[in-house]
Amino acid sequence: MVKNIKIADFDYPLPDERIARHPLAKRDECKLLVYGGGSGVSHDTFVSLPGLLPEGSLLVCNDTRVINARIRFEKSTGSKIEVFLLEPTSPEDYVLVFQSRGRCRWSCMVGNLKRWKDAPLVKEFEISGRKVKLSAIRHEAREGNAHEIEFVWDDDTVTFASIVDAAGYIPIPPYLKRESEATDSDDYQTVYARIKGSVAAPTAGLHFTPEVFDRLREKNVEVMPVTLHVGAGTFQPVKSEEIGGHPMHTEVFTVSRDLVASLADALRSGRPVTAVGTTSVRTLESLPYLGRHVGNGDAELNVTQWEAYDTAFGDYETGFETVEALESLLAYMDDRQMKSVTASTSIMIAPGFRWRIVDRMVTNFHQPQSTLLLLVSSFLGNEADGSARWRKIYDNALANGYRFLSYGDACLFKRES
Repeated sequence: MVKNIKIADFDYPLPDERIARHPLAKRDECKLLVYGGGSGVSHDTFVSLPGLLPEGSLLVCNDTRVINARIRFEKSTGSKIEVFLLEPTSPEDYVLVFQSRGRCRWSCMVGNLKRWKDAPLVKEFEISGRKVKLSAIRHEAREGNAHEIEFVWDDDTVTFASIVDAAGYIPIPPYLKRESEATDSDDYQTVYARIKGSVAAPTAGLHFTPEVFDRLREKNVEVMPVTLHVGAGTFQPVKSEEIGGHPMHTEVFTVSRDLVASLADALRSGRPVTAVGTTSVRTLESLPYLGRHVGNGDAELNVTQWEAYDTAFGDYETGFETVEALESLLAYMDDRQMKSVTASTSIMIAPGFRWRIVDRMVTNFHQPQSTLLLLVSSFLGNEADGSARWRKIYDNALANGYRFLSYGDACLFKRES
């Protein structure tokens, strides 16, 4: 049973010095480990990626943009309190919340919470030469040690997007064990980042450059976006011994009708689909289940954690028809004249998952005992003797000087049929 998988089986020794604290000066000069297609492990450079993808294939990137989600306040007593934006609650829509003027609410984590009594926190700063006073008002506690925080500012000509740009800091991952630096504002964004909302970067995309995209176009690789706002849950450790006890975080994503149509066409014609990063993977592999939902008249638009393994949802061994599910999603969108659909997913992808969309994956090297490593293990499968391929590949990477985690080197994996 998938839920009985022990997370301890996904541990490996990661020396601290192998965690990249900063990216390379040139994004696309990082190492690229390549695996799949029966040729074993090979080593290349990321700039070579276009030559490694099939001509005419489809490549999907997550165009979310990391926000300055860490806002630091200092009380008159000298106590420092940090408010970490997780997700908007009023308005709930990311586009609308960043357009808000005067006030909005977010679910937030609060650092040094014990120092925050009842009075609002206040921070003053300038935006385009004008002084702005921002107040943070604490409301009820929420799930997972979060609190609902109301932000109020005294200039209703200023949007919340401008507030976070001026008052906040880029939230680099905690395992980097350093404070955010000015260079992170650029380094921790993909060159194609567009839609504000993430508190963590889709890090596999950090290696792409305009030159790499030029070469992809020359090879007739179709590049299309999804938007999944990465939440802080991506860093949430698995604390239960078996993964069945781990609640997967829910993330909001948006896909266009054009992308769903291209995916259906790719599956019909045998055109390979490459996902850039685990966030794109989670989005794409959620779509058949979303299509099954709307085809059954369920308009909740949420893919739950375990439904991919639920035989009551459809025959897991033979599965429901993936193209048919995508066509149901297209019909749902057409009936409502929707150019895009926004939904949420808490899908758990672990060994035993049936892959339906993604043929190739560009990704980084992930933390030990993480849900992202479970996903990679599922994608790579096992050797003939039953041993997990991911372990052999990670051992190879450690032996060959690869840099790990968010600012580290990259992989290109091809799923074995």
